[in-house]
Amino acid sequence: MTITASALTRAAGIAAAAAGAIFIGVQIGHPQVNTTSITSTNVYVRDQLKILMTVLALVGITGMYLSQIRRNGVVGLVGYVVFAVAYLLLLCDVYVSSYVLPRIAGSSHGYVHDLIVLGTARGSVTGDVGAMQTVTQLRGFTYLAGGLIFGIALYRAHVLARWACALLAVGGVISAALTLMPDAFYRLLAFPNGIAMIALGYSLWRTTGSSTAAQSPAVRMPAQRSQPPNDDSTPSAAPSPAQTTGT
Repeated sequence: MTITASALTRAAGIAAAAAGAIFIGVQIGHPQVNTTSITSTNVYVRDQLKILMTVLALVGITGMYLSQIRRNGVVGLVGYVVFAVAYLLLLCDVYVSSYVLPRIAGSSHGYVHDLIVLGTARGSVTGDVGAMQTVTQLRGFTYLAGGLIFGIALYRAHVLARWACALLAVGGVISAALTLMPDAFYRLLAFPNGIAMIALGYSLWRTTGSSTAAQSPAVRMPAQRSQPPNDDSTPSAAPSPAQTTGT
């Protein structure tokens, strides 16, 4: 099996689309997160899917950037780095929510409650959460700024679906606005980014396949070898005068 750059790029497109689909899927029917539900199997399974989503998203945006690295330029590099930091911070946040908070929910009820409020922006923090306040703010900033800058760079590159690039650029702002909406609209915050990732992943997969087919060399048929002349068709030499006279 030969691993090529086009195959890796198409795999990155699939990863991006899968990340967007998971991001939307885990929000459907998501229970309200509190100190009781965070220890449930339902929330645990969803957190595992969120961890998978962040990894796939990192693979996807890396493929988007590297597939058009010259067109993206410095703006694309800055946007990619900031957006990647956002997903790494999100990965750390989901890991803590999945493996740390359920274990201390009984002994540190107030601290767990404050971290849930901090992560979901539903309510107010009453205690001291330490550096988690700064980490959460940094995650929000990098998610908004990274999506905006990276989306603009992809839009300017004019390779992937431009409407999806524009949606990625404004998706963070829309998600931030939805956090201020009532609970009925809160879980819709994943839809703008999720739809954008699905569309960009498909666009990356499709454009890479099309360019690979266009760049493949034409198959040349071997030239047929010329057949030697048949001896039977060679005209016989004229008879000599001696043969004609019989001498």
